[in-house]
Amino acid sequence: MLNPLHLRTLIVVLRTGSFAEAARRLGYTGSAVSQQMAALERSVKMALFERDAHGIRATPAAGFLAEKAQDVLTAFGAFEDEVRAMSEGHAGRVRLGSFPTASQKLLPLALSAFVQAHENVKIELDEGEPDKLVPLLLDRDLDLALVYHYDLVPHPWPRALKSAALLSEELMLLLPRGHRVEGQEISLAGLDDESWVSTGERTPGARSLRRACAAAGFEPEIHFRSDDYDVIRGFVRSGLGIAVIPALAHVPSDDISTARITDLHVRRHVLALYPPTAVNPAVEGAVAAFRTAAAAAAQQTPGVAPG
Repeated sequence: MLNPLHLRTLIVVLRTGSFAEAARRLGYTGSAVSQQMAALERSVKMALFERDAHGIRATPAAGFLAEKAQDVLTAFGAFEDEVRAMSEGHAGRVRLGSFPTASQKLLPLALSAFVQAHENVKIELDEGEPDKLVPLLLDRDLDLALVYHYDLVPHPWPRALKSAALLSEELMLLLPRGHRVEGQEISLAGLDDESWVSTGERTPGARSLRRACAAAGFEPEIHFRSDDYDVIRGFVRSGLGIAVIPALAHVPSDDISTARITDLHVRRHVLALYPPTAVNPAVEGAVAAFRTAAAAAAQQTPGVAPG
């Protein structure tokens, strides 16, 4: 009989590419992971890995088994959740994932209402970018996650997850006070000689900026990078460059001005992801609370629209 624990370990091994890294992620020893994989090979009567002195290489059988196992583990996780819900009487916890901007602007609005309606439910928060949160959802380590994507950087969310659109944001141009285009409208091509401040090189925000500028006929000259929007605002405030940030990340300031880029129609979209088989009744309540919070944020924040 196949052991669900061994199947879960197999998925992590294929995701990380090594027994040692999988062991680190799972909190096991490398020997324990190796023994689990050997036991799984005996169960399925197929070789799942080619082993040599330099490491391991997954066989096609391992890939097939991991792909099929994800559905099995999702169903098994739903069963575990159902048992937990029965034993706890619909109390317990919601394991929530969020990215920093949503944590600042959406969580206070949503959770204040949610906690009042679900006083026996504990919220556990884990922050990170979508690439971190989605695997946690698939592994059933999170019940719900707030994620985002940009129009110019599509993100194919796993079919095993259900999504709920919350809001979309315009991208705002930040300028140091007294900049030549302060208070004006300008095309993106009109900013081709500017110095830019951006998020990390491989982030969706930075990739979106590069693609938008490429469509306008130039490569942005990026001098400073940070994944902290407070730091980005500080760079702009100091005259070190201009920046484009999502509307939710904008904090009005006397020493930073904004301008409208007439031909930049890119938006960032925020949504909630959660397993469709979740039986924790609090998850649906949390999604409803985030929908209400998103609608309120759209009314309070320029450049933000619901859905």
